[in-house]
Amino acid sequence: MTDWRPVLAPAVQLRHDRVRDTDLLLLPERVVVLEGSAGAVLQLCDGEREVPDIVAELSRRYPGAPVAAEVPEFLGRIREEGWLR
Repeated sequence: MTDWRPVLAPAVQLRHDRVRDTDLLLLPERVVVLEGSAGAVLQLCDGEREVPDIVAELSRRYPGAPVAAEVPEFLGRIREEGWLR
C-alpha cells in the first residue's frame, strides 16, 4: 500500500457542513458523516501523495497521534467501501 496514491472515487465528494461543523462524504444516494480528523485525512487524498506522504503530513499536524498505525488502516477500509481508488 505504500506506493498507492489514494484519491476519492469519481462519484464521491468531500464537503464541510458549516451548520454541523463536520465533514461529510457525499455518495450517490448516501451521506456519510465523518468523525474526528477523517476529513483532514481525506483532504490529503489528492492522487498525488502516496500513503507515507499522507502519514508524514498528518504526523506533522498532529504530533504524538498514532497516525502511522491508524491512517493506513482507515484508508484501507475506505478503499474497501469503494470510496477511494
